[in-house]
Amino acid sequence: MAPRNSRSTERDRSRRVLSQNFLVDRSAVQRLVRAADPDPAGPVLEVGAGRGQLTRPLAARCGHLTAYEVDPAAGRELAAVCAALPNVEHRQADFLAAEPPPEPFAVVGNIPWSLTSAVVRWCLAAPRLRSATLLTQLEYARRRSGDYGRWTRLTVSTWPEVDWRLAGRVPRTAFRPVPAVDAGILRIERRAEPLLPWAALPAYRRLVSVGFEGVGGSLAASLRRHHPPARVAAALRATRIAADTPVGYVWPEQWLVLFRLLHAR
Repeated sequence: MAPRNSRSTERDRSRRVLSQNFLVDRSAVQRLVRAADPDPAGPVLEVGAGRGQLTRPLAARCGHLTAYEVDPAAGRELAAVCAALPNVEHRQADFLAAEPPPEPFAVVGNIPWSLTSAVVRWCLAAPRLRSATLLTQLEYARRRSGDYGRWTRLTVSTWPEVDWRLAGRVPRTAFRPVPAVDAGILRIERRAEPLLPWAALPAYRRLVSVGFEGVGGSLAASLRRHHPPARVAAALRATRIAADTPVGYVWPEQWLVLFRLLHAR
């Protein structure tokens, strides 16, 4: 038997560094495009475009597509795909270093999983972002969307402005190379109007920050550091939150009511 060649190729090493798992299943590609539901006349930014598996169907559904791919090896194949699509611009560049468009836009992509948090932060910071439809690790998508019945600080703090939703699941076998876990389609959609007045949003975020600090061992104890104890107790009763409820189990809708009660004049 010939000795096994254990030396990795340049492409193998690039895939590991860039967390590249290419989406090769056509039905999964179509599922992601349907979840994105791009504006037929609007601009879309594609993150981690790879070799263009998602680029073609996205281009057929939107007004203008900018496809970002930082890996030169995949970028060469992507450039050939984009050259045949008149409404697509190929950028061999780091998406995270890009300036957000000045007009309303959407983001779609099978993103490098090691950069998920950074991509999500970029999207949330972009003032004209309408939506982001991202293929992430399933666990990440479930945590951010509250699918476990628990809610993260980021989800709760941005809830008045942003809707988080698990829009589907994709099995690990839909990728090459095959990753260790399944994927989830995370849909982040900016609300047309926030659920609180714009002027109240900083105070709401401060309330969430205090609640998630965990000082005192419970949500009630954390809130009592900044609000009268009797008022906190009344607000928790009105929102049907037990005093010993872990902060992660408080629904975003309950946080909104808590804020209104604790900040009512």
